[in-house]
Amino acid sequence: MPRKRIPVVAGWFTEEGAGEFRLLGTRCPLCSSVFFPRQDGFCRNPGCTGGKPAEVPLSPRGTVWSYTDGRYRPPPPYPSDPDAPWEPYTLVAVELAAERMVVLGQAAPGVGVADLAVGMTVEVVPGVLGPDSGSGCGADDDGTVWTTWHWRPVDTGSEDTGAGGGAR
Repeated sequence: MPRKRIPVVAGWFTEEGAGEFRLLGTRCPLCSSVFFPRQDGFCRNPGCTGGKPAEVPLSPRGTVWSYTDGRYRPPPPYPSDPDAPWEPYTLVAVELAAERMVVLGQAAPGVGVADLAVGMTVEVVPGVLGPDSGSGCGADDDGTVWTTWHWRPVDTGSEDTGAGGGAR
């Protein structure tokens, strides 16, 4: 029986099979400010009289602004099964220059802090939270797989991602 796939937050990214995977933000029609997480009701820019923001796909690539790893289970009130296997995970803060913002997300499975450097180009890719993610998290009792986004390094062939890089 196929498992049900549900986004962790509806409307924050395109679904697999809908063309190129992208994060979805909103843009104010008056001041052109872009927001992620999306802001559908009003413009959050305090200097703008506002307008109804419209959905806009965010840049598929950005540069690593910072990164770190999580080596402990989330504390309460976040749910975490103490009996489930635990795997550390890598968090990446990615600067999207065109949108003038930084977006946080997990690195793709298999990508650790040793694989990242500040200034490195990464791309957004579909991901899952659950048994298919390699994260040690389990699917819901009904077999639901929660979909999300991950950041994956892009091999540009000419990029210097070595010396001088590191978490900031």
